[in-house]
Amino acid sequence: MSGKNTYLLAIDAGTGSGRAVIFNATGEQIASAQQEWWHKPDPRFEGSMDFDVEGNWALLSRAIRSALQKAGISGSDIAAVSATSMREAFVLFDRDGREIWACANVDSRAGSEVGALKQAHPALEAELYAESGQTFALGALPRLLWLKRNLPEIYERTHRIAMLSDWVLARLSGVIASDPSNAGTTGLFDLKARDWQPSAMSRAGLKDDIFPDCVETGTVIGSVTEKAAAETGLAAGIPVVMGGGDCQIGTAGTGLVKEGDCAVLGGTFWQQIVNVSPRLTDPSMDLRINPHVVAGLNQAEAISFFVGAVMRWFRDSFGAEEVLKAGSEGDAYTLLEEKARAVPPGAYGIIPIFSDVMHYGKWYHAAPSLLNLSIDPERSGKAAIFRALQENAAIVAARNLSRIFTLSGITPDKIVFAAGAAKSAHWAQILSSATGIPVVTPVVKEATAFGCAAAAAVGAGLYADMAEAANAWIRWDQRFEPDAGHKQIYDEAGERWARAYELQLQLVDEGVTTAMWKAPGL
Repeated sequence: MSGKNTYLLAIDAGTGSGRAVIFNATGEQIASAQQEWWHKPDPRFEGSMDFDVEGNWALLSRAIRSALQKAGISGSDIAAVSATSMREAFVLFDRDGREIWACANVDSRAGSEVGALKQAHPALEAELYAESGQTFALGALPRLLWLKRNLPEIYERTHRIAMLSDWVLARLSGVIASDPSNAGTTGLFDLKARDWQPSAMSRAGLKDDIFPDCVETGTVIGSVTEKAAAETGLAAGIPVVMGGGDCQIGTAGTGLVKEGDCAVLGGTFWQQIVNVSPRLTDPSMDLRINPHVVAGLNQAEAISFFVGAVMRWFRDSFGAEEVLKAGSEGDAYTLLEEKARAVPPGAYGIIPIFSDVMHYGKWYHAAPSLLNLSIDPERSGKAAIFRALQENAAIVAARNLSRIFTLSGITPDKIVFAAGAAKSAHWAQILSSATGIPVVTPVVKEATAFGCAAAAAVGAGLYADMAEAANAWIRWDQRFEPDAGHKQIYDEAGERWARAYELQLQLVDEGVTTAMWKAPGL
């Protein structure tokens, strides 16, 4: 297959939008189009967040047509298409392959079911965690139990469960299948066998025959149907290739294909990721263990909550001057960071209280707070606070990574920093100093669609597997070396932060303040 006119389409169903991104055969992005969406609650059920399969498919189809137009190519120029998506979200299908229910990853309706499962089966969560690497916090099991109790007609009609990336591919090809990386986030998946775990359902009193075939990322599962071609502008017959979960496929896109490789993905949430052996488990249940898109590897993951959202809150609350100065085409964050650069490391001792380090088995956060402020405006103005927020994100990431390194027994020689926050060289330098490890940033910072396109390239026969595709495509931008003096400052700041956070959690426990987020059932 000639690479000259070979294009690859990546479809990304994210939390806040759907995107279609076109790459050429050498991994260069040619065009993209995005359609924003959000997920509506069912007014009958507190905490619900439904996923609109009909409306959102129309938006994705529009994005695909728009990307093709921007690229100046026709649907027949696409060699293969794959999909990635937010994890934990899933779709239920009836026996005829029609969607009958879907929820977004932010759905939290099943809080009482988490409590009921823990009460009825006290050892079940720990048993399933040892096998799946997941707790009830983000898993599918409580939601399925909720369905059985509250929407029994939907539950009884359920024939197959699949993830959102699988749903996109099913819309394109008519074939319902799953991959380990995204299916693994349900908590209904065996890490060692890399396959569905029906006993997880039967142990909770749920039917255990609703799982589709599981195939590895990069596998061709079908081809674009005539119906999908009419909807999207793609040509019928284009190979449809199994994709995967956004985090795992994104890290493959940044070259994390060997055991011990490490990345920090800096988006709305920050994920700290290390590739680990399938034999690794965490007795403390603090970390999440997921199947990687690379067969034979898992990933230990820690999540920092709302890092990007906190920066947006700060910009919108205190950065009106920078927003106005930047204008509609500018970047207020860059202007805020320029001022923050002049603030010394340690940010005058300001202690931000937002995300905790990860405790997956008992996961909640203190009330958002800023401690140890001065009444001196220079020492607690927006420049100092902005720097403190950047440093705190890096400190929490460093402490999460340290626990993964201790558990795995491997410390990497570099950390890959990707996603939106990696556009900031200043933040990358802070992360390097906070961890004491060199940090590298890839040329393509938005790694999720990049990794998804690599999966499409494997399916198109351009590469043998995801590792080969990633190694062929990855290009590095900058490298940052740790500053030993700054690391000492950040280590000391981390100790003060940990003690302050412990006390702030006590205020939540006492009902004095309100947690920023609590896992369902806590």
